[in-house]
Amino acid sequence: MDTGRSRLSALWLFATLNYLYCDVLTLMDPEQLRGFLAGNVGGMDIGPEFLVAAGVLVEIPIAMVLLSRVLAPRSSRVASMVAGIVMTAVQTLSLFVKAPAPYYLFFSIIEIAATSAIVFVAWRWGVPRLARPNEVSPGTVAA
Repeated sequence: MDTGRSRLSALWLFATLNYLYCDVLTLMDPEQLRGFLAGNVGGMDIGPEFLVAAGVLVEIPIAMVLLSRVLAPRSSRVASMVAGIVMTAVQTLSLFVKAPAPYYLFFSIIEIAATSAIVFVAWRWGVPRLARPNEVSPGTVAA
């Protein structure tokens, strides 16, 4: 199996699980839960439009778990870089909406690191490595 595909898919799965568990913990936060039940969290109305937007946002990393495996390599690289940049930017910006709770900051650091790693891995995937001393390139015969 192509290691670029496997790495990207695994990183997208890791990021997705962190996004989802952070959301689960948010619902365990009494202040946040009261806001969700009242339909307003941090000054944002939690209506149908917000829920659709949140669904679209979380669907990006979920879809990328699959797409990074099934798209052609070039398309997978580009999609992962674009989606990784978008998710990194969104997560970073979310830290400035209001002072984040410690658990949210903890998960945000992990999520930003994961999506930044995705961009890096996608960027480097397929880039030829320079041969190191004493390393035999594929297709050559060692002397």
